[in-house]
Amino acid sequence: MERHHLVPEHREESPVVLVCSPCHDQLHALFTNEELIEEYHTAEKLRGADRMASYLGWIRTTNKTSIDVRTSNDVRQRR
Repeated sequence: MERHHLVPEHREESPVVLVCSPCHDQLHALFTNEELIEEYHTAEKLRGADRMASYLGWIRTTNKTSIDVRTSNDVRQRR
């Protein structure tokens, strides 16, 4: 499990949630820090994000503890 700061650029004050390593990597591959700060700053909002839905459905059916994650082209363009 890894600690995910819900407000990435304010780590000292930011609340954290524990997520598995693959999910943590996926969060940062799908969302920019700005998106995480402005739109997805709670565990509920992260779980409800459309971009996470298919991934969460898939990862729940596996017992993987590590996966290869690539940053999406959309995120690269938004950074």
